[in-house]
Amino acid sequence: MGRLGEFIGFRLRRVQNLLSKDFASATRKYNLRSGLFSSLSLISSNPGISQNELSAAVGLDKSTFVQVIDELEKRGLAKREKSKTDRRRHALFVTDEGQIFLNELYEIMAKTESAALKQLSPSELSLLKALLDRMYEVL
Repeated sequence: MGRLGEFIGFRLRRVQNLLSKDFASATRKYNLRSGLFSSLSLISSNPGISQNELSAAVGLDKSTFVQVIDELEKRGLAKREKSKTDRRRHALFVTDEGQIFLNELYEIMAKTESAALKQLSPSELSLLKALLDRMYEVL
């Protein structure tokens, strides 16, 4: 890897690329667009989240992100409702069908990550998660 191997971003990206490739292959039949799975997951974890909050959390541009929400609604996976506290914003919720779909995607993701995660002990995995979270918070 030469000097490139000295950079954590490069090492993280190598692993992420392989995990993403495996997940994309395993979910090809669902025709997932970028941001759909993570958006649905975050809506499920934060019922009533606004589109602006969600686009910031996912890291997608607001104008692009509307298309993700439109697709989630079109597929019957999520719904927009007028906020009860602020008429200018929409609150997002996962539908029952969306939760079933999300659970299926979680199972697929667990399978695609299992080979890599088997290389780590439970304490190493816990440490890795903590270190990555700490790095993320700084950035």
